[in-house]
Amino acid sequence: MTSITYGFLDEQMSDDDTLFYKALGNRVSTLRKEQYITQVQMAEMLGISQQLVAAYEAGGRKIPTSLVPTLAKLFAVSVEELLGITDTPSKRGPASTLQRQLEQVNNLPRSKQRLVIEMLDALIQQQAKG
Repeated sequence: MTSITYGFLDEQMSDDDTLFYKALGNRVSTLRKEQYITQVQMAEMLGISQQLVAAYEAGGRKIPTSLVPTLAKLFAVSVEELLGITDTPSKRGPASTLQRQLEQVNNLPRSKQRLVIEMLDALIQQQAKG
C-alpha cells in the first residue's frame, strides 16, 4: 500500500496554490506578530511544532483547512479576513488591539487570568483616584 506524505501533497501545489498559501502564511505571520506571539508560543497553542508554524508562514506547507477556523479565533479575526477575502462588506471592522488582547487573556489558564484581572483592577482604581 502506498502512503501519501504531506511533503508529497505540498509538492503538488499549483502556481495559484503557491501564491495563495504564501499570502495566507504572510497574513498569519503578520497577525501573530501584531499579538506579540512567538512561533514557539503559537506552536504550543496549536499543538504543532515551531518548524511547522514557520513552514506555514513561509507558504512552503499548506495550512490545513481544519486549522483555519482555529487560527481565525486565535487572532480574533473572521475566516474571510484570514483568507484575504476583502470584497465582502462586513458590519464590524477589525478587532481592536484591546479586543484581541482580551481574547488572548481568555485563553490563558485561570491563575494567569486572575493575575491580569488584578493588574487591571489596580490600574482602574488608580485612574479613578487620580
